[in-house]
Amino acid sequence: MATDHEISHGRDITWTLRAKEAPQHISEAWIGTGWIVEVAAAGTRDSKPFQAKHVFLTSLRTTPEALLQLVRDRWSIEGWHWIRDTQLHEDAHRYRGNGAGVMATLRTAALNLLRLAGFRSVRAGLQAVMHDITALLAMAKRRPEPNPC
Repeated sequence: MATDHEISHGRDITWTLRAKEAPQHISEAWIGTGWIVEVAAAGTRDSKPFQAKHVFLTSLRTTPEALLQLVRDRWSIEGWHWIRDTQLHEDAHRYRGNGAGVMATLRTAALNLLRLAGFRSVRAGLQAVMHDITALLAMAKRRPEPNPC
């Protein structure tokens, strides 16, 4: 068992991972599967109660803490893709050849420019510059703050 606690972005959530060895019928049906993993999240999001439970099959041989980190990292990547799809409608586009890569690069640049300009909300940032070419060009010319690290 492993747990992790997150307080950020309006969330106060405790993540709990439990793993048990997969029974023989599962190991036989899904060759290589060694573990059944349950990840539960409970707490609040935007001051509202939140609970979620997910079950996974895995063949990874690692510690419960490392496995929980892998699951959490995967969800953070999915969160980034969720923003790209809901705000930029990335999944609706059907580019061919190099078009998909080029457009993904332009979307990433746009999201980073919005963050550099101080927008905490992608939607608010898009609405602020959508019809203002001057603001958009000013964002593109802006230099990032020096990194203290």
